[in-house]
Amino acid sequence: MRISGHFHGRLWRYSAAALLAMPALALANADVEKNIANSKNWAMQAGDMYNQRYSKLKQINTGNVGKMQVAWTFSTGVLRGHEGSPLVIDGKMYLHSPFPNKVFALDLDTQKILWKYEPKQDPAVIPQMCCDTVYRGLAYAEGKVFLQQADSTLIALDAKTGKPVWTVKNGDPKLGAVNTNAPHVFKDKVITGISGGEWGVRGFLAAYDINTGKPVWKAFSTGPDEEMLMDPEKTMTWTDGKMAPVGKDSSLKTWKGDQWKLGGGTTWGWYSYDKALNLVYYGTGNPSTWNPSQRPGDNKWSMTIFARDVDTGMAKWAYQMTPFDEWDFDGINEMILADIDVKGKPTKALVHFDRNGFGYTLDRVTGALLVAEKYDPKVNWATNVDMKTGRPQVVSKYSTAQNGPDVNSKGICPAALGSKDQQPAAFDPETKLFYVPTNHVCMDYEPFKVEYTAGQPYVGATLSMYPAPGSHGGMGNYITWNAGTGKIVQSHPEKFSVWSGALNTAGGLSCYGTLEGYMKCVDKKNINKELFKFKTPSGIIGNVFTYEHKGKQYIGVFSGIGGWAGIGMAAGLEKDQDGLGAVGGYKELNQYTELGGSLTVFALPGN
Repeated sequence: MRISGHFHGRLWRYSAAALLAMPALALANADVEKNIANSKNWAMQAGDMYNQRYSKLKQINTGNVGKMQVAWTFSTGVLRGHEGSPLVIDGKMYLHSPFPNKVFALDLDTQKILWKYEPKQDPAVIPQMCCDTVYRGLAYAEGKVFLQQADSTLIALDAKTGKPVWTVKNGDPKLGAVNTNAPHVFKDKVITGISGGEWGVRGFLAAYDINTGKPVWKAFSTGPDEEMLMDPEKTMTWTDGKMAPVGKDSSLKTWKGDQWKLGGGTTWGWYSYDKALNLVYYGTGNPSTWNPSQRPGDNKWSMTIFARDVDTGMAKWAYQMTPFDEWDFDGINEMILADIDVKGKPTKALVHFDRNGFGYTLDRVTGALLVAEKYDPKVNWATNVDMKTGRPQVVSKYSTAQNGPDVNSKGICPAALGSKDQQPAAFDPETKLFYVPTNHVCMDYEPFKVEYTAGQPYVGATLSMYPAPGSHGGMGNYITWNAGTGKIVQSHPEKFSVWSGALNTAGGLSCYGTLEGYMKCVDKKNINKELFKFKTPSGIIGNVFTYEHKGKQYIGVFSGIGGWAGIGMAAGLEKDQDGLGAVGGYKELNQYTELGGSLTVFALPGN
């Protein structure tokens, strides 16, 4: 579903006029800021607007975490992949489930269900969802809980009653435009994206008024400048070792004919916000189709980090990580904002662990490229990123475009699910390190010609996945990363990919979940020192979170195998190349876990 350029212009003029009428104050949403400032809450999916996933709570610490026990559990009643985490605000917990996207409000004193909301969604949405029916979580602001349903309906619920306040349609699921991302509230807007790159959906980020649901702006990833909310003279990008304007028709020039209309660049990851700069940061996904020979050119602005003005949607800067993507290295992974030393210089940084296997550090003010290094030594599709051009230097042997359609390019590392997918990393302000859950997986990739049919998959490649050969033999590592130098500090191997979001705390802990279902906490100063391990009812692809209630700290995580890595189990697929190759790669998983859908909450023993 596209909005005309005329409507875009009208939205942009309205937004600009509204901006000029406002006092020059940098404000976030005051209610969200108040809630995240209170460490007892877990008030956003990442705990804060910087996506740092760090908590100041320290009652549970390196000295006592080994004594942690299950405090309580809760079943969602859904047997698909459980990503994201609940929210905790002022003694209440708000939980979500995968499709049909149930929402529960719980009283933390009794775990009583205060209310439950279950949308009536057409089951026809399920086959339109690429890689399981996951949903990455709710947002909360000003007494409203925001739910982004799979069928693209964005809904605001009254936090006291669960009754709908407003709803708005964000896309057309009949064309494959569905939603899996968590909405985020920045200022007076709820920001959401769109999924469906494998259906030829043209990606965008959209902002809606939190009080009415009215659209404020919509910024496409591909197409004409005015529809992407890009200013040819003022939107900047890394060019020849410095920042320079993107120029006119920066996207249109990089596509063959009208292919940009089916261009992908979807936006189903995580979004962050810098209040001082008034910028929202996010990444765009793969271009459509997966057969690169059908879309010659750089395919801008798929695979791109964007910084946009949150009031107007206008792009301040953009950086494309994988021009002319030939491997499905989606660029949607979270942007972590942190003030760190980069090569010895204090920097307002943006740190991004891309699917393509490179860890990027950019200046989040200007968009300048500062560091780009491999965060898995087995990455082989490119030798390095040229720091002058910002382009990866592709190894011809692993170029699926150069090898051509109907040729199986073998041994590409990482696989399409990336050295890391959407499972978010954590930043620790004490150690100044990033704690990164990773995949250690390679693939064979054979593109083929595919015709576009509205509402049908538009993939055009057959994949096989397997553990990275010649290393520890597992499919995952949990690593610490120095983003100022672009170096791995420590690496802790796991049998399967670490598909769980990390959490760091002031108690010296770094916690994550494993695909077999283990919840683990390690010493953040030595991640090879395992301090706690507990087998939950199902594999973990959820994100670890923490909160305090009545003087007691709790650490919790969803379990429920699924997502891309667990799609074979979640959807009952059996052929190795099903699930875009993931079924064969993770076929051992069913020997370690089974389907489930529950929350497990831990605490220290005693009152």
